[in-house]
Amino acid sequence: MALDEKTIKMAKGPNYAALTTLFKDGSPQTHTMWVDTDGEHILINTEIHRVKYKNIKNDPRVSVMIWKHDDAFKFVEIRGKVIGEITGEDAEKNIQSLSNKYWGKPYPFTIQTERIVLKILAEREFFFNIKDEDFVN
Repeated sequence: MALDEKTIKMAKGPNYAALTTLFKDGSPQTHTMWVDTDGEHILINTEIHRVKYKNIKNDPRVSVMIWKHDDAFKFVEIRGKVIGEITGEDAEKNIQSLSNKYWGKPYPFTIQTERIVLKILAEREFFFNIKDEDFVN
């Protein structure tokens, strides 16, 4: 399923996301994340030692909620699966790009393990209070 244009704009904008993954027992875990898109997938950058990555290796189903930075009651929820990964130099370039997007400067933290970008294929998108005019500059 192709991403809706509103989802692409939400992921490209200065908006945060909540990523929910599932533990082996089926219980959820949610983290606030930086978010991006390649136009076809939602992209989430993490490190391979993180619990969310271990959860995804066990069960690729995820939910991602992206909310407007200036109004948390305007959001899109994406339900889907992690269908691929970006690794190596491209993953490190992505975290630098995200750091500049959100903080306006290079990523300041030591990377503890390999960085990885999760490629999420949307199976369903649900919009709440999002209108085309929300994206007019």
